[in-house]
Amino acid sequence: MIPKFPFTLQQIKEKLSLPKPWDTVIIFVLNILIAIPVFLIAHQNFIDLNWAIHLDRIFLFIIIIVLIQLLLRLVKTIIILIVFLYLISLFIGTIFGNYGFNRVFEDYRYMIYSMQDNPNPQDIIISKLLPFPNKSKIIDAVDFTNPAVRNFALSATTKHFNHLKQVGEKRVMIQCFAVFTEINSHWNYVNDPKGREYIASASESLQHFSGDCDDHAILMAACIKAVGGTPRIIHTGGHLYPEMLIGDKNDLEWAIYLIKEQLFAKESKGQQIHYHIDERGQIWINLDYTAVYPGGRFMSEEILGALTFN
Repeated sequence: MIPKFPFTLQQIKEKLSLPKPWDTVIIFVLNILIAIPVFLIAHQNFIDLNWAIHLDRIFLFIIIIVLIQLLLRLVKTIIILIVFLYLISLFIGTIFGNYGFNRVFEDYRYMIYSMQDNPNPQDIIISKLLPFPNKSKIIDAVDFTNPAVRNFALSATTKHFNHLKQVGEKRVMIQCFAVFTEINSHWNYVNDPKGREYIASASESLQHFSGDCDDHAILMAACIKAVGGTPRIIHTGGHLYPEMLIGDKNDLEWAIYLIKEQLFAKESKGQQIHYHIDERGQIWINLDYTAVYPGGRFMSEEILGALTFN
């Protein structure tokens, strides 16, 4: 004997569908809710064409909206089930730390803030590296394992921005910005002895927070390295300055929001974020002693070499 189901397939579809015109309204709302996270994922993974007023991203969002609208209209007879599954997936993502409500909101906020800020990238393609001046001495001077350097860097992370509770690379970025704040708020520029290039180690510069550009770059690189960041020192011919690895475009959006909205809002108000993009697409932000916020204006654009401390 074949068992009889209490509902036919047609009856199930009728129960999962909505009466007109509510089906159109719900489809439109659900389209927007689905399109936003889909667009954010696409934005993070598609090449930025750098069109005027971000037209490439506007077209991308419109295309996603149209495709999702067409798809939802095809399955509108089970729209209630789709809404339920959508909410459940975001709820599970929120609970287990995956792509949930909070992540969608944060990614949207970082993207919009980055687009509004209009950062100032500089592509760095060094076709012929020149010998880095005093390379071996500078490498030795970046004594990030020295207890004094490590302890100073740790104290900076407890003094600045420790109210922001993040994990992983975001926490490292915040702590590196804390190091930047502590060093640049105390740095006193002093020339080398006349006719001589004096290179102070990071641990030596901690005594008076004084020296020239190479001493500052060495101290900053050592302290950034001591808390888990990746620094490098840029050689421009007559100037050395430090930069910090931010990561990719998605990491940059987070960094810009962090700088402009949370940590250096006053200092960076109305200003651009300056950084370099290297030949591998990695983004390095300026930490020069002349900058009052990470990503301040470059003192010199000419780049002759880069010394990276991985």
